[in-house]
Amino acid sequence: MPKASDEVSEPPQDTPEQRQGGTQWRRFALVAVPGFVAAAVLGGMTTQGLLAASFAVSGDSFKMSADRLSGNGFTQYGDAATSVDGSSRPVGLSSVSTAELTDLCMSSLWDLPIGQATLVIKAGESTPVEGRNLVLDIEQLQGDAEFGSIEIGRDASTLDKADGGQGPEGGFGLQADSITVSDMELTTWAVTSGSLRLSGLSLAVKPGDHECF
Repeated sequence: MPKASDEVSEPPQDTPEQRQGGTQWRRFALVAVPGFVAAAVLGGMTTQGLLAASFAVSGDSFKMSADRLSGNGFTQYGDAATSVDGSSRPVGLSSVSTAELTDLCMSSLWDLPIGQATLVIKAGESTPVEGRNLVLDIEQLQGDAEFGSIEIGRDASTLDKADGGQGPEGGFGLQADSITVSDMELTTWAVTSGSLRLSGLSLAVKPGDHECF
């Protein structure tokens, strides 16, 4: 299982293209940005999102992948996910008002007394998975991304593109009217949703390592 790391991936150097009011990056990579995450941790910031995880997260992150994520109403700011033992790790808390995911895969690698096993959940192969008020504690996200009317560096307390997607006053935030990510690979500590429709759901526990990526 991936663990939180002190190292942060270098951001992509591609120049954004302006296309029909949208902003596009090729091989977009999003991680918890060190400046605002450090401020969040040192300031003892608590999650303020409408459906952000109010529970203690497990000691392991898990993986999600999708051929395509399309969403409306996107916000993101720095936060900390806390385990039951009191340890915390930095995350980019991302809210999406409405989202559709095509060919979704979620996996969690377990260390059991009999050896490794993987919980694998798949859905949305023929009909997209539908989620409302989706909140993700993101450790890392990679893919080809396009944003509509994006604002980067906005005060987190003034974010208004997603209900409940506001952060602390003075915090670094970003938001967009829309977000599309193709070939998405995401590592997260928690996911909550007001509603989640999983069409064509398949759940299996497989011996060995069978993670989504």
